[in-house]
Amino acid sequence: MSGVRDPGLQPERTRLAWRRTLLTVTVVTALAVRLAADDGPVGALLAGVAVLLWGAVLALCWPRSIGTGAAPSGGRTLPLVALGTVGFALLGVALTARALG
Repeated sequence: MSGVRDPGLQPERTRLAWRRTLLTVTVVTALAVRLAADDGPVGALLAGVAVLLWGAVLALCWPRSIGTGAAPSGGRTLPLVALGTVGFALLGVALTARALG
């Protein structure tokens, strides 16, 4: 046995998972902007926050989704993307509260 590890399809599955994450974040951003568009200046602010979050998550996930290796965040990509997801959840709560109120 040579000790060389065969990664098999794991790198491809990882790239596809990051691409699905980016697609999901893009759809959530589009929906948030659409919801916020009819809400005046506050809606514009919330839409801007959604676009900024999308840009941050895109910058973190893109290197991994195209298979160029580890992202330049020093191994903190997953926690930062999770933080972005929490941000989107809070944004969704704010948009829902504005729509109901």
